[in-house]
Order: sequence, then structure tokens, then C-alpha cells
Amino acid sequence: MYSLSGYGKMITDELRMAAYVEAMQQVIKPGMVVLDIGTGSGIIAMLACQFGASRVYAIEPDPIIQLARQLAVDNGYADKIDFFEGLSTELNLPQPADVMISDLRGVLPLFQSHLPSVIDARTRLLKPGGHQIPQLDRIYATVVEDPELYQKFRGPWDTNPYGLKLQSGLHYAVNTWGKTQVTPEQYIVEPQLCAELNYLTLETFDFKAELHWKATKNGVAHGYFLWFNSVLRPGVEMVNTPGQPELIYGGAFFPWAEPINLAVGDIITANLKANLVGEGEQEYVWRWNTLVQSGDGTQPVKAKFQQSTFQGSLLSTNQLRRKQKARLQ
Repeated sequence: MYSLSGYGKMITDELRMAAYVEAMQQVIKPGMVVLDIGTGSGIIAMLACQFGASRVYAIEPDPIIQLARQLAVDNGYADKIDFFEGLSTELNLPQPADVMISDLRGVLPLFQSHLPSVIDARTRLLKPGGHQIPQLDRIYATVVEDPELYQKFRGPWDTNPYGLKLQSGLHYAVNTWGKTQVTPEQYIVEPQLCAELNYLTLETFDFKAELHWKATKNGVAHGYFLWFNSVLRPGVEMVNTPGQPELIYGGAFFPWAEPINLAVGDIITANLKANLVGEGEQEYVWRWNTLVQSGDGTQPVKAKFQQSTFQGSLLSTNQLRRKQKARLQ
């Protein structure tokens, strides 16, 4: 769940809001029914009323919905917006929607129950041929040099001024990922498209990609950086690429187990996977496996890592027992 300040940042992200407003103005006509999944503060629902919607169904499981209800009253839209506190997958609407709007992403579109919710709503709650916002997200990946960021993952466990041995924490630290932003100057390889999520036709929740690069410059590689760009409607895009004005989403840094000195021509193979697990409150288990080979053939295996957020999970004995019991059922 987001904090109140997080919801505020979504409202003040001018690029994000401008793109959503333009997409909504393209499709919302007077008298239309609009479905707003993950309404948050309710700003999208209220804007839909401004643009002519006769009924808006605003869905939100977070307590922020109480503020959204009050804001609807304050702005004179309470009679046009029906608020549902819960998940869209648990609800039925009195009538199908003409337009479905959502922004359930986190740093990446592969976030909690985002994809199941969109697929379910498209199937059950949207009129055939109804409009969807967004329509498409593209995920990109590259290899970056970022010693300062990498130090935040490893540093606390590598050395300390107290003479204590904390290195056992390294295994967990390098099997987690975090939100950040980089510059194009930090690329060691050219970015590649690794996934295209077409919300008009998407049927799967999981993700996998195999990427191959040749290093285009010498440098010390610290991990992968992933981000997404979005097509809300044809001609209406949100560009989150490094070097462009920043959006609220940022990007995701997946550290390597060790920094690797790369030379021009070195070959990097990445196998990236994300699998949605759990019931109710779902989450993605990420895996990022890496093979580095020297470009001149002197080292067939320069580095090989197998990493995952599962390896980075610190679970209590009771949690492990519950997971084991769930696997056996």
C-alpha cells in the first residue's frame, strides 16, 4: 500500500497526470460509464466526471478510499461516483463499463495483483470493445555501472567499524532489488526490450526473458536496470527512459552478486523471470541469472550468478512451515 505522501506524489507528477488526462479526454464521452481500478485519492474518478461520465465505479482496497469519498463530496461528484472498498476481482458491477482506467503498477508493471486485476476486469467488467487506459507497457533492461548504489546493498555487510563479522548478510542483500534512477552514461550495454504487456490481449501473469549483449565500453558492471514506458492511448505515451524527465515510477536495480570488470566485446547473457505467487496478497518472485564470457575467448565463463528474491527472503521458522504446508496441499 502507498502512504498518503505517495498518493500526493502521484497527483503532483505533472507528466503522469497530463498523459492520463489526455487519454481520458480522447475516449470519455457524455453519459459513459467509467471503471477506475485503484482509484487512490479519487482524482481520476473526479476527472472522469468532469469529462462527462454519468457514472464512475471507483475501486480501492486501501483506507485512502475514505479520503477519496470526502473529496468527491467536496467537489460535488458524490452522486456520480460509487466507491467500492476492496479488490476489483471480488466485485460485480451493476452495469459494464465503457472505459476502464487503471494505474496499479509499482516501480515495474509486474506488481502484486496488477495483471490479474486488469485481465479479470477486462473480461468481466468492461463492455466488449470498451476502451482501456493504459493499453500497453514495454519493459526495458540494460547493464549499468553504479558503485554508489551497489555499495548501499553490500556496504553494511562488507565492512563495519566495530570489528564484527556481518558477511552472512551479503547473500540476502544481493538477492534483493530496489527502486532508483540512473543516467544513460551509466549504461555498459545498449538497452533492450525484454517484455511487451498488451493489456488488450494479455492472458498471463508471469514474465521471462533471455537477453544477450556485447559490452560497448570498458567498465565495472554492478547489475541490471529495468524500467517501463507506457502507451495509454495511440499517440499518448509516458516515457520513463533514463535521461528523460523523471516520472514517479523510477526504475528497478537488480544487483549482481559481485561487481565484474567488463571489457569491450564481453558477452553478457541474462535470464530474467518473475512469477506471481501467493493467495490474497500476492507478490512476484524475481530471478535474475547471469553468464559473462570474455569477448576474446580467454575466459569462457568470466562470471556466473544465480540470484532471486526468494534467496533474499528472511523467513521465520513458522513462515517456512506454512510455506511447506501450502506446497504439500
